[in-house]
Amino acid sequence: MKKSLFLLITICILASASTAMAQQPRAPRLTTVTEERYRLTPGDVLEVQFRYSPEFNQTVTVQPDGYISLEIGGDLKVAGLTVEQTREAILRKANTRLQDPVATIVLKEFQKPYFVIAGEVALPGKIEMRERVTALQAIMLAGGMKEAARSSQVVVFRRINSDTAEVKLLNLKDIRRTSDLENDLTLQPGDMVYVPRDKISKIERFIKLASVAAFMAPRF
Repeated sequence: MKKSLFLLITICILASASTAMAQQPRAPRLTTVTEERYRLTPGDVLEVQFRYSPEFNQTVTVQPDGYISLEIGGDLKVAGLTVEQTREAILRKANTRLQDPVATIVLKEFQKPYFVIAGEVALPGKIEMRERVTALQAIMLAGGMKEAARSSQVVVFRRINSDTAEVKLLNLKDIRRTSDLENDLTLQPGDMVYVPRDKISKIERFIKLASVAAFMAPRF
């Protein structure tokens, strides 16, 4: 009887401890941007070298539309690919003219990852991403919100292709009040954060990049 009672009490204590631990908010895990391999963006410069066919060696620049132009194989879209994925794609192109080609790709110049922040912050502008950053941290890096900022409607524009951006609406007022940091948004390179002054009555989930520029530029 005493043994059963002791076992029951032990189970209750363990269950209570597990519940308490589950209710405690978990701190956000900050890791560097270099946790993932670098992905090519327009403006990057690549040196393409073929071991057995040096006549096809060249230096190429990723164009604004994400393509490079190869002497062997023609145009190839590489924006969003890693250097290794780009090498494999170039080899597939070269296979149409060369037998068992071997290529080396060297990233000569690259765009440092950054985000842009505008609106009711102390220091709007372009900020380099040296580590993983959330929307709330981005605002702090920009000197914090101004008194007139509407923190309940912070907008993040995220480019998804050459002419369209996805729109994410964040209520950072609730996050700051409840310390629910897990619901904060981790930014990606190229994201645009806008902190409005006035209430945004309606905004579509997807928007043309030209409209994003018009939306943010006058507010810098």
